Amino acid sequence: MTRRLVIVVRADPVICGHSGEARNLAEAAIARGFDEVRIVTWPIERLESAGLPLKPLESVLPYSPGILVERPEPVGDYKVVDGRYIGGLVGRLVELFTDGVPTVAMSLYLSPHTTAVSDAVAVARRTGLPVDVVTVAEAVGSDVTNVVRQCVNEGRFGAAAHVLESYLASDVCVAVSQYTKDLIVEEARVLDARHGTRYAARCEERIAISYPAIDASLFLDLDGAEVDRRLAQRGLERDGYVFYLSRLARAKGVDDLIEGFARSSAPATRRLVIAGRGPEEQELRALAAASPVADRITFLTDVDDAEKPYLFAGAAAYVLPTKPRPEFIETFGIALAEKALSGGGPAITTLTGGVGEAVGDTAIIIGVDAPDEIAAAIDRAIGMDVVERAEWEERARAHALQFDRGSVFDELFARVDALQAAAV
Repeated sequence: MTRRLVIVVRADPVICGHSGEARNLAEAAIARGFDEVRIVTWPIERLESAGLPLKPLESVLPYSPGILVERPEPVGDYKVVDGRYIGGLVGRLVELFTDGVPTVAMSLYLSPHTTAVSDAVAVARRTGLPVDVVTVAEAVGSDVTNVVRQCVNEGRFGAAAHVLESYLASDVCVAVSQYTKDLIVEEARVLDARHGTRYAARCEERIAISYPAIDASLFLDLDGAEVDRRLAQRGLERDGYVFYLSRLARAKGVDDLIEGFARSSAPATRRLVIAGRGPEEQELRALAAASPVADRITFLTDVDDAEKPYLFAGAAAYVLPTKPRPEFIETFGIALAEKALSGGGPAITTLTGGVGEAVGDTAIIIGVDAPDEIAAAIDRAIGMDVVERAEWEERARAHALQFDRGSVFDELFARVDALQAAAV
């Protein structure tokens, strides 16, 4: 019998660890025997108009046979003030849920993807057509910081209840880290205290942890000659640069990194390479241009998934000085795990949010808003001898292997299988 996985997410070309996670779950599903995977996402023009950081379209890697990307068109015209794209998304999901194919529907991000899946399941079941759907909802950090917490702070009970009820209506509820779960329960507790609900207890009981899925094979056993070739194309050499790769946003601490790099001894022998795109790109470029070591700082905005492992592997250190902000908290740190798998110099990061779960005890830990600590950590990293550096690499890789997509998929779908078995 045909078995299908539907993943609802902001997919490629969005620059986001969870778009990569969706790809990895899709590929793992095909490898594990699913006949078909459909990634249901947003039209390109909608992603562009939203201002999301996007990869160049030509850099997006192809998916394996059996994986289809669908971008439902909006429903209605200008008289529909909002919700046209949600209408298209929900409508397509209803069609998929009522075509007779047993389906697991997974949503990454509660708002709007889980709410869309929840609405579509309810509609599908009311049609009277046969529906065989198991739903999996994965909460990520911005679900809480950007949606639930805002609703709680502004006293918008109805909006918060909509998100949480859609989440808890899912058959399997997971969060990308223990930190994320704790954050959800904490905000739910505030809501309970104000309105007499019991969301905190329900969330505590229902939510399991499912770390983001990474394709470890892309990062392991990189050919040394190919690393050197890739670096040479960028005018770089192995161990010749300090590396940052993530979104260019205030919460990522790139401003602190620029300042800390300038205060370190690194500019005398190494460059700072900042790779990524995001809302603060121009602001950070201006900050770098005003730095006393401006000529030693390079921005890269076109690094694709195929090149990323080689840039990690060739770096003297990878620095992600992420910090808590009202709009965003790093609830895992996918790039840190990818770097650990690739090798290269040690990672330097903070213990913001769920970062500690991503790195364990395998990174150099600094405080937030601490350029002097960044400078000292960079100096420590570039001062390591070959043996010490290899020890850091080996420990980091061993820790990160638990996030390989095969292992993550198997653990997550063991929950789905157990649920289906119990229902028989």
